Order: sequence, then structure tokens, then C-alpha cells
Amino acid sequence: MASVKKRLPGNVAGEFYVDSTCIDCDQCRQIAPATFRARGEHSIVFRQPATGEALRRGDKAMVACPTGSIGALGKRDLSEAIAAYPERVDGNVHFCGFAAESTYGGSSYLIVRPHGNVLVDAPRFARHLVRRIEEMGGVRLMFLTHVDDVGDHAKFRRHFGCDRVMHGDDARFPIERRLEGEEPARLADDLLVIPTPGHTKGHQVLLYAGRMLFTGDHLAWSPEEHSLTAYRDVCWYSWAEQTRSVEKLLAYRFDWVLPGHGPRHHCSSREMHHHLERCVRAMKGERQRSVGNTR
Repeated sequence: MASVKKRLPGNVAGEFYVDSTCIDCDQCRQIAPATFRARGEHSIVFRQPATGEALRRGDKAMVACPTGSIGALGKRDLSEAIAAYPERVDGNVHFCGFAAESTYGGSSYLIVRPHGNVLVDAPRFARHLVRRIEEMGGVRLMFLTHVDDVGDHAKFRRHFGCDRVMHGDDARFPIERRLEGEEPARLADDLLVIPTPGHTKGHQVLLYAGRMLFTGDHLAWSPEEHSLTAYRDVCWYSWAEQTRSVEKLLAYRFDWVLPGHGPRHHCSSREMHHHLERCVRAMKGERQRSVGNTR
């Protein structure tokens, strides 16, 4: 729980605040951008929520925060915010909220499908979230993009009996469906795994229904640049390989990018392709992006 004694000095006066345990994961800024913004290596409340919608978003950010770093001076009823997750993104794709500290606040998603639901990366194993996922049909497959964002995968595996899908180069624990090599692998007619080494050696992305790309730590949207971006300073394996892997995605069409870290984005597949071309040019040397900075 957040502590008012640790309240960061950058917070504006009012009910909501962020304390010094914040790890700057960016979840609150995505969920409630009208309330939270970055300040140094933390998030802070730069504007107190004043409308019903802003208050709801503030509550949802509080629930999703992986470190419990968001607090309120008064006691708040968070039942509505808790029940909001998994939250619909588009169609049958949902954002899970309840980020795990072990993933540095990474985003997880649930794809609700007639032939079995897919959990993309693992959130916190929170009982309210688990109960809602049960009501939505459970989990048949758990797709793990890479070793950084596995979260509470073992607890979800034990509870739902789902098969975990992961690349062998990143597997640090037993995996039910271990993929190898760099050839795309089809898990079902609507699920295509595309290996994308770079951020880690075994990183891979998931293309769902030919239009929604779950990108892990491979690719995200940059509101500052109004384009897709990759982060060189958190590339743990090979920037050259990551550049090649991003370029490989030019062979595919999609209109959604849903990352583990960074903002989601939706536009036409034609626009997305142009953004991807721009990102590849930048990665090849026209300019290089770092998290939160332009070098």
C-alpha cells in the first residue's frame, strides 16, 4: 500500500498521490494520462481527477499498479475498478490490469476465443482477476513473449491447467509447448507466432486474427514521435538482431500493436506499415530511441 509519508514532492495537492516506491513502469500514465505523468524516475499526480471518468481511471490505475505506489488520502471504494479487469481493448481482446512487479509492470492480455482463451504474458495472480477470467472461460494457452514478462505464469498454469508457449532460447523453466528456431509457427488458424530475437534471444510476438500484434518488449508506440519505436537501452541481447526482427514484420499486415511495455496503438494497416517502415529506418541509424529520451 502507498504511504503518505513517502509521498513524492512532485504530486499536486489533493486526494491522489504517488509515493517513492514507484518504479516508473508507465501503467498509470497509460490508464489515466489526464492524472499521471512522468517526473524523473517516477510517476506523479500532475492534475487531480475532477470528473467521474477521471476518478474511475485513477482508481483503475491504483488497482493495476504493480507496487501499490498510488494512494488516496480518503478511503476509496475500488470494487468497480477491480471489476473492470480484464478490460476490453477491441473485440474479444482484453487488457488484464493487475500488473506484476516481477515484470516491471508489464501489460498482459486475454484473448477470448471459442476454441480456448489465450493469456498473453502473465499478470499478477490476483483472486479477483482470476475469478473474472474463470467467468470468461478460463485459459487454454499462455503465450509468453519472453523471459522478462512471465509474471505469475506458474500459478496460472497450476490453476487453469493451460499449456505455456515459449521459445526455447528464453525458457528458464519447463514449458509445455517449446518453440525453436526463427520460422513462424501457427498455434491455430488465428494464432501465428513470429520469432523476433533482439530484446532477448528468444523473444517472439503473436499475431492474432491477422490484425492484432502482441509485441512484448519488441515494439511499442511513441506518442512523442507519433510512430512505432523500439528501445535500444533495454535491448538485452542484440540491437542488430532486433532491427532485423522489426524489419521482418514488414511482411505482415496488422492494425493493432499491443506491447508489454509502452502505449498500445490502433490505426489502419496501411498507416501501421508506414510507421513500421519509419521505425526500421530509425533503428538502422537515422536516429536511435531510448526509453523516455531521444539520442
